Amino acid sequence: MIQNFTLHTHTIGFDGRDSATEMVAVARSMGFKTIGISNHFIVHPDIQRSKLYGVAMAKGYASIYANCFEQAIEKFKSHYAELDRLQQENPDIKILRGMEVDYFHTNQWRDGFSAAHQILKPDYIIGASHFVEYNDFICNVHDMASVDPKTCDKMLVQYWKNIQNMAESNMFNWIAHLDLPRKRGLGTHKKWHGIQEEVVATIADKRTPVEINTGGYGIDLKQPYPCDNIQKMLAMYHVPVLLSDDAHNIAQIGRHFDTAECQASNNGIKNFVSLQKILDFRGKKL
Repeated sequence: MIQNFTLHTHTIGFDGRDSATEMVAVARSMGFKTIGISNHFIVHPDIQRSKLYGVAMAKGYASIYANCFEQAIEKFKSHYAELDRLQQENPDIKILRGMEVDYFHTNQWRDGFSAAHQILKPDYIIGASHFVEYNDFICNVHDMASVDPKTCDKMLVQYWKNIQNMAESNMFNWIAHLDLPRKRGLGTHKKWHGIQEEVVATIADKRTPVEINTGGYGIDLKQPYPCDNIQKMLAMYHVPVLLSDDAHNIAQIGRHFDTAECQASNNGIKNFVSLQKILDFRGKKL
């Protein structure tokens, strides 16, 4: 394997299916020297107004959302205490305390998250954008697929601007699944190449790593997130890259890493970043 660590994983109690204990055991059996548990940290005062909130409730995943930082902090305190206990019981594998954080471009959110970061002190934070704020409403990428084409395009512009603002914030160790709307078949037309390259250029300027998320193979069985075209942009701008499985259960740990590595190399990517360099990028503005 090109990397002996996996850092983008989710566990039961959030939206994963297996416990941290089970995830650690399987990662060890697969030869990983380090596993990071990075459950969702999604805080927005209007999160319950998102259409996806009802779906999450039905699936038992409502706990990954919070309408205030205090609620999310308390959830993570007990979660991190469990990971600390696991580390003591498993000294032969490094267990890191991560979080996958949805970024919202407001001063109120930034101040709240900075305070939460100081309390929880995660080992790393993944920047993500599952939501956009559009017309005073919070919309998940799934919601984009249910609106008219003109509105959808406006939402997609907002999505890419949010990724760009995320990179400019210098708050994250790396950025997750760049072209996530492709999950619903959105943003695949070549007309989006311009704004995508603009975002990649910003990411490169901030020297922020980007993950190749192998969860995408489960959608179209051909390309991870990001797709080949964006991977070629990452290569052109020499953006640091790591592999992520986005594992929500033990069967997904390390999934398709070999395939993703080969595909990335074919797209010209050579700058695979080390674990130490990832962890050294510690939210410069937090």
